[in-house]
Amino acid sequence: MLEHDARKPAVEAHQAHLRLLQTTDMHVNLLPYDYYVDAPTPRFGLARTASLVRRHRAAARNSLLFDNGDFLQGTPLSDMIAEQHARGEAGLHPAIAAMNALGYDAGTLGNHEFNYGVDFLEHALRGAAFPVVSANITDRRHGDDRHLVAPWVILERDLSLAGGARAPIRIGVIGFAPPQIEVWDAIALRGQVATGDILAAARDQVPQLRAAGADIVIALSHSGIGDETAQDRMENASVPLAGIDGIDVILAGHMHKCFPGPDFDATDLVDPALGTLHGKPAVMAGFHGSHLGVIDLVVEPDGSGWRIARHASSLEAICEPETMRPAGRRARVLSDAGVIAAVGDAHDQTLDHVRREVGRTTGPLQSYFARVANDGTVQLVADAQRLAAQTLIDGTAWADLPLLSAAAPFKAGGQGGPENYVDIPAGPLAIRHAADLYLFPNLLALIEVNGAQLADWLERSASAFHRVVPQRARQALIDMAFPAYCFDVIDGVTYDFDLSAPARFTIGGRVAAPAATRVRNLCHEGRPVAPDDRFVVVTNSYRIGGGCNFPIARDTARIMTTTVPVRDTLIDHFRENPALIPYRRDTWGICPVPGASAEFRTGPGALHHVNGVRDRRLTVLGEDDEGWTRMVLDLDP
Repeated sequence: MLEHDARKPAVEAHQAHLRLLQTTDMHVNLLPYDYYVDAPTPRFGLARTASLVRRHRAAARNSLLFDNGDFLQGTPLSDMIAEQHARGEAGLHPAIAAMNALGYDAGTLGNHEFNYGVDFLEHALRGAAFPVVSANITDRRHGDDRHLVAPWVILERDLSLAGGARAPIRIGVIGFAPPQIEVWDAIALRGQVATGDILAAARDQVPQLRAAGADIVIALSHSGIGDETAQDRMENASVPLAGIDGIDVILAGHMHKCFPGPDFDATDLVDPALGTLHGKPAVMAGFHGSHLGVIDLVVEPDGSGWRIARHASSLEAICEPETMRPAGRRARVLSDAGVIAAVGDAHDQTLDHVRREVGRTTGPLQSYFARVANDGTVQLVADAQRLAAQTLIDGTAWADLPLLSAAAPFKAGGQGGPENYVDIPAGPLAIRHAADLYLFPNLLALIEVNGAQLADWLERSASAFHRVVPQRARQALIDMAFPAYCFDVIDGVTYDFDLSAPARFTIGGRVAAPAATRVRNLCHEGRPVAPDDRFVVVTNSYRIGGGCNFPIARDTARIMTTTVPVRDTLIDHFRENPALIPYRRDTWGICPVPGASAEFRTGPGALHHVNGVRDRRLTVLGEDDEGWTRMVLDLDP
């Protein structure tokens, strides 16, 4: 029996129990297989989530299944399919094949659906046996304001009532995505798509959906649970969205978190225990198929339509609750045969692709300390970018300017857990290792900055850390709300962070203390950087498009945006250095703080590499209950 059956609501004869099921942020993790380490995993995979879906359907007379977006990009499988599409060889997208096999009722678009361009997206959606909706994305290619996909759909279903009778219901489904899409993927989209404000689109479209006869309206919000006050073009708008009249249910996503649950604090509008936003039922089902979102509704006739009489929100994980501990990780369900059959051929092709050897490394590559010390994996990306960029600016007006390279770690713990790190042993390097080092299909980009802009760029990175107070031991070092992929390290200069000073920027990138300065001793080739010094910086399309809200996106001159994936520069670098020697420059440091130490968490694999961290004074404390290894950084002079 499902754990939800014990909580199945009591339903009177004239009422119906309607179960809503949600997946979100799948990122093409279709099977329980980690392509980066080339091994099965119990932690994620739609095939396991699918088994939960089928159980819940069997346990409820009435059910609907929805996906909240980010289903087309995220693994080496998706990159392989994009490459096939570019060659004109792509057929039915494996993610769509899996979703068709599972019988989704509707879905919406996430921001990563656009990573490979509009043509790729439209080709993929043509194979979908279910409607995909989005109310705030418009198509600019036809000279009008038509939506790229339908803004909403009405699902006409017959409900089985508790008393045995059947009755029709019209369920409205409307979708929303972050308006930042047109900035984040500006290069891939080439102005073909425009995005509008989520809340403005809802105020415009929800009344139309109601007027078209929707009895109940479900919002598929590929948007997180963030600020409660409405703001223009919010990225995480699900709370004020829930407050809009006419919306009955919120299925949220984008943040890779779980709701209901302890990932969110309780407020007057957010109840993480009951799973409500503005008193309305809501769920956010993790990421990569880690959870299935479940909302149980009791609906009853209300004049000429239906209303929600009661509701309950919950999540079900595909792993045992304690499985953040690597040693005890167990799946709760087996994989669904239908999903396996739908994607098996693509999975086999992906394995052949990612196992192709492209080089060798003479030493290990790991990212366990990438957020606290200079790191060899970040150095490797920075070197590959710089070498590719140098050939692009040779013979141009920028050829004589110093060329810097900005790179950030992708796998450095966070929501991915204590195994979410790069850990490549000495030996062969394959395509999967390049994908492990650089997860996203960002493109190479070059910009010109002056010294003042460079310092401001680094001040944004410095907001990754909590403020450290003198004469206090074991303070929290890393603000885990700050994504690792926003922690840019700029190779080619040297600098220190003074963590005793306040951060200039908030976690979200807003200027909080304009006069605050954490960046100290910023030098180029041993000389202090002056505000009017000029540099070329090679970075990526996501960053110059505004990703992580760095000021450089709006303040600097773009030299060149390319169609070269950063990951391809890594593969080229592997091939050109068949006996790669890992190393790291002493690019950044942390200023001493008298009498202070700071604590951080990393993966247990760090214990094999801690003695190699020579630019920081570290002490191992041990493992916590969630499987993380705790360490202390000594900051005393």
